[in-house]
Amino acid sequence: KLKSVSEKTNKWLDYVKKMSGKDKINIFPSRMAMTVIKNQLKGAQKGHSLLKKKSDALTLRFRKILKSIIETKVMMGDAMKAASFSLAEAYFTAGDFSVVVLENVDKAWVKVKSRSDNVAGVRLPVFESYSDGSNTFELTGLSRGGQQVNTCAATFNKAVKLLVDLASLQTSFVTLDEAIKTTNRRVNAIEHVIIPKIERTITYITSELDEMEREEFYRLKKIQGKKKKNKEDRELALEQYMSDNQRLDTTDGMDTAITREPNLLNMEGDDEDILFN
Repeated sequence: KLKSVSEKTNKWLDYVKKMSGKDKINIFPSRMAMTVIKNQLKGAQKGHSLLKKKSDALTLRFRKILKSIIETKVMMGDAMKAASFSLAEAYFTAGDFSVVVLENVDKAWVKVKSRSDNVAGVRLPVFESYSDGSNTFELTGLSRGGQQVNTCAATFNKAVKLLVDLASLQTSFVTLDEAIKTTNRRVNAIEHVIIPKIERTITYITSELDEMEREEFYRLKKIQGKKKKNKEDRELALEQYMSDNQRLDTTDGMDTAITREPNLLNMEGDDEDILFN
């Protein structure tokens, strides 16, 4: 029995804790407040659904980018290996042509431009490499090893393109990672904090409105009982009054009749003579 009482007490304390101001919205319980809170609940549920879809879309793109990063890194390793061998072959056939290359360079031939890609409201930076101007290395290695030099340049251009693509993918990867974490935090906050808080507020307002209705019903019942009792008292008083008046009228009538009858014993004056023939 004591255990049952203790369990009931703990349940009541948990209920009071849930209904405390910390776990619900501070609002005066009324019909209008109930409508406002229900609209907030619908908005929170809709926002949770949209953020969940956004998180799923970002996660899908995140996995796709991760797969592309792995493939690009594998290709990058092969490209750098091929570029290193190609450079060694060019040095072997054309000699040290680095001085000639540096003398012919006045500006960057390969440049990088950036644009943004929109994924579920998140802007991802995308880098692209392009060639600006004419190739100033066409005459390099003209005396000997020109083909190997051109092959080396093409191989390194491919490696640079892969490097730019890898940088774009990794930047998008980091951006998506932060966006997914932020979105998931918002989803968890709405799911585990905001929606339960609104639901507890609705429960609190419902209980308060039910209590108000019970109090109003009890008040109206007491008023109705009071009016009924007053009516019965008035009817009883009226009946008593009518009964008393009727009894008084009857008594007064009898007294009047008795008073009006002549009293032969108390009559004054001489009696009239009686003559016998």
